[in-house]
Amino acid sequence: MPTIHETIETDLEPDAAFDFVADFANAPVWDPGTATAQRIDDGPVDVGARYRLGVRIRGRVAPMEYRIVVHEAPHRVVLEGEGSGVHARDDITFAPRGLGGGTRIDYVAEIHLTDWKRILAPLLGGAFAKIGRDARDGMRRALDELALDERTRRVATVVG
Repeated sequence: MPTIHETIETDLEPDAAFDFVADFANAPVWDPGTATAQRIDDGPVDVGARYRLGVRIRGRVAPMEYRIVVHEAPHRVVLEGEGSGVHARDDITFAPRGLGGGTRIDYVAEIHLTDWKRILAPLLGGAFAKIGRDARDGMRRALDELALDERTRRVATVVG
């Protein structure tokens, strides 16, 4: 079972970082491995919310369906995903970064290959590590852009 573990530090405050990341419809904004994402049910982003993602795999886009199984705003969200030959569990925790503000995010994704694909798991460690690094870098970039937008809005409100 390949596991991806990445740590992200961002200037965005925990509440806003949690709200953005927990809504997996935002995944294409921060995860280069996600081609498409859409919410497939109604209601608040909470336990039971479901998402259909198109995940990039070796030059093609494969469908996966994710659902939120733990939603402890603004500290932790866990999503489980199913697709053809794969089960994923993404456990994402958020904590204040310290005196300077911002958020520290721990992202752990466990990927279980099923069916005949499980024999490939030992060969894919490097590929999964790259997927994790790309998602980490994309998440940091997206969240820092949101933090900058938020600061700009605050300054415009004070000045205006």
